[in-house]
Amino acid sequence: MIKKLFGDPNAKEVAKFRKTVDEINALEAEMQALSDDALKAKTAEFKERLAKDEPSEKMIPEVFAVVREVSRRVLKQRQYDVQLIGGLALNKGMIAEMRTGEGKTLTAAAPVYMNALTGKGVHVVTVNDYLARRDAVWMGQVYHFLGLTVACTQPYKSFLYDPSFKNEAEHDAERDETGSFKVDHDYLRPCTRKEAYAADITYGTNNEFGFDYLRDNMASSAEGLVQRELHFAVIDEVDSILIDEARTPLIISAPAEEAGEVYYRFADVVHDLIETEDYTLDEKLKTVGLNDAGVEKVQKSLGIDNLYEDGGLKTVHHVEQALKAKALFKKDRDYVIHDGEIVIVDEFTGRLMVGRRYSDGLHQAIEAKERVKIQRESVTLATVTFQNLFRLYEKLSGMTGTAETEAEEFHKIYKLEVLSIPTNKQNQRQDLVDRVYKSELGKYRAVVREIKARHETGQPVLVGTASIDKNELLSKMLEIEGVPHNVLNAKNHEKEAEFIAQAGRRGAVTVATNMAGRGVDILLGGNPADEKEAEAVKALGGLFVLGTERHESRRIDNQLRGRAGRQGDPGSTQFYLSMEDDLMRIFGSERMRKMMDTLGLSEDDAIEHKMLTKSLTAAQQKVEGHNFDLRKHVLEYDDVLNKHRTSIYRKRRDILEASMKPTVDGESPLKSIVLEAYDGEIEQIVSHHSAAEVNVDWDADEMTKAVASLLPQGMPLSEEWLKAIDALKEEGDAVLLRTKLIEAGQALVRAGYDRLAKDVNDPSMMTNIESSLLLQSIDNLWVHHLENMDYLRQGVGLQGYGQRDPLVEYKRESFRLFHEMLAAFNQRIVTNLFRVRLIRDEPKVEVPAENPRENDDIFDPSKPTTEMVDPGTLGRNDECFCGSGKKYKKCHGAS
Repeated sequence: MIKKLFGDPNAKEVAKFRKTVDEINALEAEMQALSDDALKAKTAEFKERLAKDEPSEKMIPEVFAVVREVSRRVLKQRQYDVQLIGGLALNKGMIAEMRTGEGKTLTAAAPVYMNALTGKGVHVVTVNDYLARRDAVWMGQVYHFLGLTVACTQPYKSFLYDPSFKNEAEHDAERDETGSFKVDHDYLRPCTRKEAYAADITYGTNNEFGFDYLRDNMASSAEGLVQRELHFAVIDEVDSILIDEARTPLIISAPAEEAGEVYYRFADVVHDLIETEDYTLDEKLKTVGLNDAGVEKVQKSLGIDNLYEDGGLKTVHHVEQALKAKALFKKDRDYVIHDGEIVIVDEFTGRLMVGRRYSDGLHQAIEAKERVKIQRESVTLATVTFQNLFRLYEKLSGMTGTAETEAEEFHKIYKLEVLSIPTNKQNQRQDLVDRVYKSELGKYRAVVREIKARHETGQPVLVGTASIDKNELLSKMLEIEGVPHNVLNAKNHEKEAEFIAQAGRRGAVTVATNMAGRGVDILLGGNPADEKEAEAVKALGGLFVLGTERHESRRIDNQLRGRAGRQGDPGSTQFYLSMEDDLMRIFGSERMRKMMDTLGLSEDDAIEHKMLTKSLTAAQQKVEGHNFDLRKHVLEYDDVLNKHRTSIYRKRRDILEASMKPTVDGESPLKSIVLEAYDGEIEQIVSHHSAAEVNVDWDADEMTKAVASLLPQGMPLSEEWLKAIDALKEEGDAVLLRTKLIEAGQALVRAGYDRLAKDVNDPSMMTNIESSLLLQSIDNLWVHHLENMDYLRQGVGLQGYGQRDPLVEYKRESFRLFHEMLAAFNQRIVTNLFRVRLIRDEPKVEVPAENPRENDDIFDPSKPTTEMVDPGTLGRNDECFCGSGKKYKKCHGAS
């Protein structure tokens, strides 16, 4: 009704962009008439016009026309009008929702080029490393032609696009499924991380951009910084990154104390507990809790009378995590065991999340449950969520095939509007109504029959499963029936692109988890050059997509459906469900179950009805709303910490930038930052030991002792200070006396600073001393603050029982903790700087052979030495990095 009254806002926005597309099309003949050199010269022309403050909006039609013509010449691909509409949406800072196969990668070319003209850098964010490499080479041809530099980041390595680069050494080692050399071997020249971010356009995954951001804010020198200011980002598969992974924080951590046998013990304690009898499980809310009988059993196992009094919070926490690991986390669904380690499986994509660990001891609890080696717990050094990372960009945009269902969340959290882009060709895909079976076994038997029948006709089939174990079960059933097929899940994800690219071949059967090869096209016939084969597959009905389970999110289902019907191709999709599926069991209608029993349906009979599909969609909408509330709730808390993070990182960056400045008049560029800390401390001392009236609670002796403790050892108090103290014995203006004391104290610490600088007698060394002290102090306090905030977050929920809003209490208490941290930072500076001891180079003293030093063999150059390890990564019980053979805590860690 609203659309009828006011019109469709999406259609209105598309119509506006169509006018701009008409302007771009009008320039096409002019661009085609230009020589290659004339096209290349356009980049310098555009940059010059921007430098003269010409509005970028005015240049849009010409810029887009240039990129379209270059794409046509270099890639032999001319952008469709709908791709230009998508590009205009991205350039405006919107999310372009484009169906699978509409060419999102090429759509981004013009807006990426346009925003790279500013020289501030553009980040193109992909969902995996393969796509980052592929797109850097593919699109790099366009940008390189136009004179821009292109790079891509990978774990532990970076590359610059260079069409002349050949990596002959690796050619024989790895070829792709077609026999061609892999794209990252040729055209990608290894470079430093800093060079990769200095490029005009940088491709990489959300993880790489996020971890580099955190590492930059842990750098010990300005030379260690790699990223520039975060200017513009285009996020591919934006729903996967900003919605599915939004609640997962990126964490850089260091090992803490050794994890003891305690986790195995608690795994044994909960092992025999029985659901409903000993604990309650809520699958909707994904919570689990002991009941009275369960508490009794746990107390008996632990040999204590009262779990909550005798055990303490730590014991309760271990029990809760062990119970979560037992009841909520399932092998081959939530995680797999890979090389003796627990590796998390992404519930949305089905991919392995190598390097990710559940926090708060949960990962160790799962390791204990599965009886694998327990990895040490860790202490968090730096952390950020993707929500707050990407909100740091000056301008943000994204593209995906499925965004409309999450439009509200994109708008409320990221201020991003979703624009649905029309398809280039009329959609021919048929979405058949769901088929619902009484039992899971009956459903899978029907699925195998359907796959076998379609395979025998030659129609390609893509089957989507919700978990690895269901994926493997279906594969075994197909093997028994003699149906050849490819299996794709997190255990063989390295073959993802290969399997998905060939899933459209005649007779192909591909069984995949939710990963389903996002970012890789499924071409009918499997070979773009063989049109005859493609037509044969079209005649068979195109790709048939069969979903074996509905996901909690409609978006994930739509992603699977979107694999069929690419670019106007024929295709069909259908979901096969059972009343035993998780979604049906938890959210399904009880009336539906009774109806199936009343009708006397057997396991092999199915129900198909539009009303059934509607009720399922309604259940999914409820879950989506609940999950959105959870993400929003997490963000409200993380926003508080994000303000602290932004402030501390800014302070840290100021220190690094100041340390790089040249000395002025022989003084360290960090002098003003250090003296600011001293000035603040002097004000605190005077304020603390004075009162509104003179000679009323003014503690002159304590004030003098406190000020003297800040000065270098042996430095006398100044005449000005002593005079100001003597003035307290007489009547006078309190404000004026306090001001004189502060000024005298600040003059004292300046004299102390000058004395230290004179002793050091080297401005660059003084800068190093200050930089080291400032950065170590801020980093140590930040780690401690993160720990405190984590404890606060866990405990603040109890405020709800006292009729107080936990979020309000969290904000109030975190404000206090943050200001305590800032005060502690100043105190560390003023306590430690003037205590610096200068150790001058002295002649080496030969140690007599009959009185060797302890562990002298490690200093013998003829003997092998241990590898140097960053002490920051060592646990207290690790062997010391110096090679002494002692534990770190008893060697270099003792101080």
